[in-house]
Amino acid sequence: MFTAILYLLAGVVLAWFGGELFVRGGVGLAAWARWPTAVIGVTVAAFGTSSPELMVAIHAAHDGVPQISLGDVLGSNVVNVSLVLGLVLSLSAMKAEDSGVMRDWFVSLLVPGVVYALLIDGWFSRADAAIMMGVFFVWLMVVINHARAHAAKNPAPAEKVAVGRMLGFSLLGLLLLIGAAQFVVHGGRAVALALGWSPFIVGAVIVALATSTPELATTLIARMRGHHDVGLGNILGSSIFNALFIASVAALIHPYKVNLSEIMPSLIFGALTTLLIIPGPGGHIGRWRGVLLLGIYVVYVMLSLDQGTAH
Repeated sequence: MFTAILYLLAGVVLAWFGGELFVRGGVGLAAWARWPTAVIGVTVAAFGTSSPELMVAIHAAHDGVPQISLGDVLGSNVVNVSLVLGLVLSLSAMKAEDSGVMRDWFVSLLVPGVVYALLIDGWFSRADAAIMMGVFFVWLMVVINHARAHAAKNPAPAEKVAVGRMLGFSLLGLLLLIGAAQFVVHGGRAVALALGWSPFIVGAVIVALATSTPELATTLIARMRGHHDVGLGNILGSSIFNALFIASVAALIHPYKVNLSEIMPSLIFGALTTLLIIPGPGGHIGRWRGVLLLGIYVVYVMLSLDQGTAH
C-alpha cells in the first residue's frame, strides 16, 4: 500500500510539470498554425491527455477484462467534467471564446445517448465499435475544417514563433503526462483491487480518477495562464475521444457483454454534468457551477460504489 501511495504522488508531480510544458507548447503551436486555441485543446491536448485511457483499454482488452476500459472511459468523462472542471470553475469563472465550443459541447451531450442506444442489447460488438468510431471521425473532420477556415481568415502572427521549441515543449509535456498517468494508474489500481471491487467499478471510480490526472493538470494550468479555451476544449475533446474512440478500441479487440444497470450511473451523470457546463451569454461559465459539479461528483461515486456492491 505504501508503494502504491508513492506511485500516486510521483504521478501528481509529473502531471504538474507535464501540463505546464504542454500548455505552453500547445498555445505556441496554435499561434503558428493560426488555429483557435480551442481546437488545440479539443484535439491535440484532449487526445494527448486521454492517452492513458487508450493504454488502459488496450491492456484491459488483451487481459480479457475490457469492462475495466468501459468503466474507465465513462467514469473519466464524469470525472473530467464534475471533478476536474468543477475544481477549476470553483476557483474562478471561465469564458468560452471560440464558436466551436458550442459544437463540441453538443457532441459531448450526445455521447451518452449514442452509447446507450448501441449497448442497450447488453453486448458491445465490433459493429457497435465501428459505428462509434465513424461518428468520432465525422466530428474530427468538422473540427479540422473549422480550424482551416479560421486560419484562412487570420493573418500570420507578427512575431516569429519558435516552432521547434514549441513542438519540443509539447512533446516533452505529453511524455511527462503519459508517464504521470501510468504511475497514478498503477498505484490506484493496486488500491482498488485490494478492496475487491468489480472490474467496471475499478475502472469507473479508481482508474478513471487516476487517468484524469493529465486533464486536471492541463486544465488547471491553462486556466491559470488565461487560456480558457484550451482547458475547456481539453475536457470536451477528452469526453468525445474517450467514449467514441477509446471504448471502441477495446471492443474491437475483445467484444463483451455489458451490464446496462451498472453503466447507467456513468451515462446519466455524464449527460447531466455536460448540461451544466453549457456556456451562458457571452460564453460565460460561472463559479457556482463548479461547486454544484463537485457535489454531483460525490453523489456519482457513492451511487457507483452501491452498484458495484449490488453486483
